[in-house]
Amino acid sequence: MKIQERTGAGAGRSAGPAQPSVGDRLPTAPRERKPALAALAVLLILLGALGATTLVLQAGKRIEVIKITQEIPAGSSVTGSNVTSVMVADDSSIHYVRWSQLESLKKLKAISAIPAGAVAVGEMFGSGSKLPAGKSTVGLALKEGQYPSGLEVGDTVAAYRVSNSSSSGGSSSGGSSSSAGSDSPITSNAKVSAVPDAKSSSDLVSSTNYAITLTVDSADAAALAQAAATGSVALVLVPGTSGNGN
Repeated sequence: MKIQERTGAGAGRSAGPAQPSVGDRLPTAPRERKPALAALAVLLILLGALGATTLVLQAGKRIEVIKITQEIPAGSSVTGSNVTSVMVADDSSIHYVRWSQLESLKKLKAISAIPAGAVAVGEMFGSGSKLPAGKSTVGLALKEGQYPSGLEVGDTVAAYRVSNSSSSGGSSSGGSSSSAGSDSPITSNAKVSAVPDAKSSSDLVSSTNYAITLTVDSADAAALAQAAATGSVALVLVPGTSGNGN
């Protein structure tokens, strides 16, 4: 009887809560899904890709516009020889003059002096000459020997009075062939605002005359025009003022 009781007692002590077997896993809570967040992430990715594509397309949209290659004095126009075409990024806030508008631009005048290297915009030009206050333009018909060769728009010249007898053969420096009183120039800071276009002969007054337009102080305009009318004027290029920057 005692043996049985001990056995029964030991069996009772060994009995405890059931332990899971080694191969079984503890149960886990189901993962909560958030479809709204996933959709938002996808939307943000798409918007970023669209924005990047738009920036690339805008940066790649370029237009052909007019660039000034030689200085254009106030009151002068562009020609085929003082402009070129360049490509720039399109910008609606800048009123670029497109290369296709070159012929229309030739009919307009520079409101103020335009330096070489500037890209032409609409605000630079107008229908009138709009010369600065105190300035006038004078047209000259000069013969060979009355002007230095290679004159360009933007050059600064001095105009001297010379005698009629030597105007056709006198040098452009107005040296010994000048008449008395020619040591003092009619004007010493005249700006060349137009010269004949090498591609056109329309600016040639005759086979021997060369049409040049100067912008001068209004106080000197009358004297210069009178000397030009009698063929008694010669031009001298002022050193260091070449329109091409040399």
